[in-house]
Amino acid sequence: MLTTASSLSPAYWRSAALELKNLRRLIFAALVVAMGIVISSLFIPVGDNLRIYFKFLVYSVGSAVYGPFLGLLVGAVGDTLGYFIHPSGAYFPGYLLSEMLGCLVYALLLYRKRITVLRLFLSKLIVNVCINLCLGSLWSAMLYSKGFYYYFAKSAVKNLLLLPLEVLAMTALFALLIPQLERMNALPRRPENQKRIVPFF
Repeated sequence: MLTTASSLSPAYWRSAALELKNLRRLIFAALVVAMGIVISSLFIPVGDNLRIYFKFLVYSVGSAVYGPFLGLLVGAVGDTLGYFIHPSGAYFPGYLLSEMLGCLVYALLLYRKRITVLRLFLSKLIVNVCINLCLGSLWSAMLYSKGFYYYFAKSAVKNLLLLPLEVLAMTALFALLIPQLERMNALPRRPENQKRIVPFF
């Protein structure tokens, strides 16, 4: 049965640490890395160093299953392997940090939690604004010739306009996968009256 654990509680972090010793979780994390690398090669360019990616869908589901510690590891390994398999420009550790932080945000809001539309929205909002927009603009300003606010303005339009569509896609994916993941004991089971929905709150 589903039990919500606060991200500040010792029980939450003990549970997350145990995932590092769980072979099934490690295999699942490896699959997430592989799928993330494949999906990261499929993107839509929309401007100067600005692209629409879809791997957030895979990483959000993975982070909900295996938590923050494996999430950080998946972000690091996925970004590093992804660069060497599909290199694009010089390797920059800032993007590694962004990938790890994104997985951490998803884990803090979704792992061992009651997955709701509101939680999906908050997790994607934090990733889009704090990581993609703020940190991403900083990395672009450090790497390229134009200033921070140039990249910030362009990235703000993309990240805020796409947010509702990204949350809708996450909601549809979780609604599809949660029953299967529950049967695999990858996610805690929900009450019977919530089996067919992703509740808003």
